[in-house]
Amino acid sequence: MTRTRFEPEQVREIAELVLRAGAICDECLGRLAARLGRGLSNARRGEMIRQQMAQYGVTSAPGACWICEDGFKRLASWAEQAAERAAAYEFSSYLFGVKLTSRLEQMEAFYVQRFPSDYRETLKHAMNRVLGIAFEQRLNRKITVDFKAPQLSFVLDLETEELSLHVSSLYYYGRYQKLKRGIPQTKWPCRACRGRGCARCGETGLQYPTSVETLIAAPLIEIAGAAGASLHGAGREDVDARMLGSGRPFVLELLAPKRRSVEVDRFQDLVNASANGRVHVSPMCGVRRLAVKWVKDLRATKRYRAEVEFGDEVSASQLHDALESLPGEIQQQTPQRVSHRRADLIRERTLHSIAGTWRDARHAEIDVHGDGGLYIKELISGDGGRTQPSVTAALGTQATVTALDVLDVCSGDVPESMAIADGLS
Repeated sequence: MTRTRFEPEQVREIAELVLRAGAICDECLGRLAARLGRGLSNARRGEMIRQQMAQYGVTSAPGACWICEDGFKRLASWAEQAAERAAAYEFSSYLFGVKLTSRLEQMEAFYVQRFPSDYRETLKHAMNRVLGIAFEQRLNRKITVDFKAPQLSFVLDLETEELSLHVSSLYYYGRYQKLKRGIPQTKWPCRACRGRGCARCGETGLQYPTSVETLIAAPLIEIAGAAGASLHGAGREDVDARMLGSGRPFVLELLAPKRRSVEVDRFQDLVNASANGRVHVSPMCGVRRLAVKWVKDLRATKRYRAEVEFGDEVSASQLHDALESLPGEIQQQTPQRVSHRRADLIRERTLHSIAGTWRDARHAEIDVHGDGGLYIKELISGDGGRTQPSVTAALGTQATVTALDVLDVCSGDVPESMAIADGLS
């Protein structure tokens, strides 16, 4: 039970055994009584215990603490280093974690087993807390410890004597339209050099000079001082397809941002101006990390419009009859064009509706409404029989998509529970 006052007599018996065991620092001695009293540090508790036990003639041997090896004395320098690294970032919450050496783990395990106390604080927890206090003192401003989602988190590895820093990402939700063909959704490494840079890609390492991800992220990386960005979309359209209508839902993750108090209201104008008509985004809002999973798991149906060319002449009535027979379940083996990067599986998707506008004997415009994940080009071409049924099979002549547009991703927007009013996280 936590007490409002700490009396060293409460742990006298175990403290006497501990002091007789060897040299021990005030921090480790005080950890025996960490849950007793309020407003005291473990070091102060240890000092009080030591003073009282000295009255009974009980003292510890001189030397370095046999448990922590005087590790607490070195934490101040680590806190200083953490404060220096944190100076580059805007943040209001943090967390420290300490990885003990194998020897410290063994000594702590022995300490716990040999000298049991109901009021003990573990070595790792105590070091985390002492580091945090020293860190806050050096910053000299109000910040808080956050155990769930700290904006900055440090890990001190005492084995390697390395301090690592992780800066939590910022997340923003919106919808994008891709108004020009020939742009991939995300950065695409050059096929020839696999991203290393070569003559073929102009040393950029990219198969395509830009992407939806780059066009949206570039101005926002600059405004947030981020190290980079990742775009998480609700599916993706082909490089040569446009994304029209209300746009595709996405979450943009800004990596390791230096600034968090950014004006989200400016994002739409910044992106649309810099994209120069290639991409257009809706108003964006700050969201929690959970929104990434939400957008990736989104099972929205989609509407498409395809310009189609036929191998042989087709009449309007033939087209109508062929398309009328298709709605229902579609079996699709992984398309040949993506089989090099996706598992060879047979997927079942529902074609909800399909209708065509006959242009001439060799051309038509076909509108499709289907499940997410339905390959539209293969639905029309048949992909050599890998998609069944298909427009090609129903017509009895080859049908090929010459241009494809996504007209709508039929879904609602991110739930309000995942939104962050001020755009910060």
